[in-house]
Amino acid sequence: MTSVSEPAPKSNRSFNLTSAQRSRIFLNIIGIVILVLLVWRIYIVAVDRAYPIQYWAFQVINGLVLGGVYSLIALGYTLVYGILFMINFAHGEVMMMGGFAGFFTLQLMNSLGWSDGTPLQSAATVFFAILAGMIVSVLTGITLERLAYRPLRGAPRLVPLISAIGASFFLQYTALLLFGAIPHNYNKPSIISGGISVGDTGIFISYTGAFIFVAGILLMMGLFFIVQRTKLGRAMRALAEDKETAALMGIDVDKVIVLTFALGSALAGAGGVMLGFHNTVMRFNTGFIPGLKAFTAAVLGGIGNIRGAMFGSILLGVLEALGPSALGLPTEYKDVIAFSILVLVLVFRPTGLLGEVLSEKKA
Repeated sequence: MTSVSEPAPKSNRSFNLTSAQRSRIFLNIIGIVILVLLVWRIYIVAVDRAYPIQYWAFQVINGLVLGGVYSLIALGYTLVYGILFMINFAHGEVMMMGGFAGFFTLQLMNSLGWSDGTPLQSAATVFFAILAGMIVSVLTGITLERLAYRPLRGAPRLVPLISAIGASFFLQYTALLLFGAIPHNYNKPSIISGGISVGDTGIFISYTGAFIFVAGILLMMGLFFIVQRTKLGRAMRALAEDKETAALMGIDVDKVIVLTFALGSALAGAGGVMLGFHNTVMRFNTGFIPGLKAFTAAVLGGIGNIRGAMFGSILLGVLEALGPSALGLPTEYKDVIAFSILVLVLVFRPTGLLGEVLSEKKA
C-alpha cells in the first residue's frame, strides 16, 4: 500500500515568511511607532499651547487655499505621467511663467485704472490676468514638449527625466535674465481684496482665498469633464492604455500629447496667477518649491490618478498649514513636513492613498 506523506503541520507553515513579507511587517511596525509618536507630540503641544479654535480654523482655510493651488499644478504632473510615464519636473517653472504673465497683465490693467475701478472692471482684471497666465503657460508647455521631450520619446526613461530637470533650470534662469532677481509684488484687484467675518466666531475668510479655492475647484471639475466625457479625453485614456494600439485605431498620438501638455500647462498657469494673489509676490524661482510640493501631492494621492491628485493636494495643503503648529515647530519647517510626507508615502504606500492608475503594460 502506497504511503502518503502527511502535510507539514500548520503551525510550522505559519512562520515560513518570505523576506518581502518580513520587510513589510517590519515597515508596518515602524509606521505604527511613528504614528504613535506623532499623536503623542500633537497631544503634548495641544495641552501646552492651547491655541483657540479660531487659529485652527484660519490654518485650515489657509491649507485649503494652498491645496487648491497645488492641485492645479499636480494635475499637470498626473496627466503627463499617465500618458508618457514621465515626470515633468519643469512643470513648476511653467506655472512660474504664467505667474509673471499675470503680473504684467495686472500692471497693464492697473495703469488703465481697471484694477480698482468698477466691480465689472475689477472682475475683468482678474479674468484677463488668469487668461494671460494660462496662455503663456500653454505656449511654454507646448514648446517644452516639442523641443525637449518629443525627440526623447523613445529613449530610456531616465533620459527625458534629466531633460526635464535641465528644462526646469533653463526656465528659471531665463526668467532671472528677463525679469531680474527682485521680487515682483502682485497688486490685488479691489474685487478680491478684503474679506468677511463669519458671525461672532472670529473666523475671517479672505475674498482672495475664497476665490482661489472656488476657481480651483471649478477648473479641476472642467478638466475631469474633459477627460471623462469628451472625444479628447477618450483619446487621452486610450493613449494611457497603449499608444501603439491607439495609433492603429486612428488616434493622432502627437496631437493628443500636445493637447495633454496644453491642458496641464493651462491649469498650471492659472495656478501661478492664483499663487501670486495668495503670496502677493512672484520671483524667478517661485515655481520650484510649489512644483515639488505638487509632485508630492500627486504621489500622495496616487500618480496618474486625477482624483488622487485632487485629494492629495488638498490633504497636503491642510497638513502643511496645520503641521508646524500641531507639532510645536516654527512655520519655516512647513517645507520639511511636506517633503517628509513624500518620503513616508514612498516608504509605506508607494502607490499613493488612492492608488496609481497605470495600464497593464506599465504596471
